[in-house]
Amino acid sequence: MKSQLTTLCYIEENDSYLMLHRTVKANDENHDKWIGVGGHFEGNESPEECLLREVKEETGLTLNDWSFRGIVTFVSDDHPAEYMHLFTSSNFTGKLCPCDEGDLEWVKKSEISSLNLWEGDKIFLRLLAEGAPFFSLKLVYKDGVLVSKILDGKELPDLIQ
Repeated sequence: MKSQLTTLCYIEENDSYLMLHRTVKANDENHDKWIGVGGHFEGNESPEECLLREVKEETGLTLNDWSFRGIVTFVSDDHPAEYMHLFTSSNFTGKLCPCDEGDLEWVKKSEISSLNLWEGDKIFLRLLAEGAPFFSLKLVYKDGVLVSKILDGKELPDLIQ
């Protein structure tokens, strides 16, 4: 079984994020969703080592600098808990290459909310857009529906997405 420790990175350029439209993998819990790039830790990797490896594997890009923005805990009734290390970066080199998990596309930040996103992703994307300091966000899903959201130990009201 793969580690439930993961990384996710939103790579920024020209007021856009590099987004991955997950369309390829069979039995993919993220099928047809738009997400950042990243994946599961391997061996004894640190969050930063996983970040650099996953970004290189999925995009062909090499991150030169990055910011560790938060920890997102995903709880679901049909999967083990996942602890995602959330990063952003705007300092990278290399040439974008095709991804074997779906289609990579630069999407204007102002248009991200119109994509097919997980409800919880909208919350941490808003926190990133607002420049929130390092945060801990817990998202609880039941039957694929977001039923609880806790930011830095405090329940968020339903009005906040």
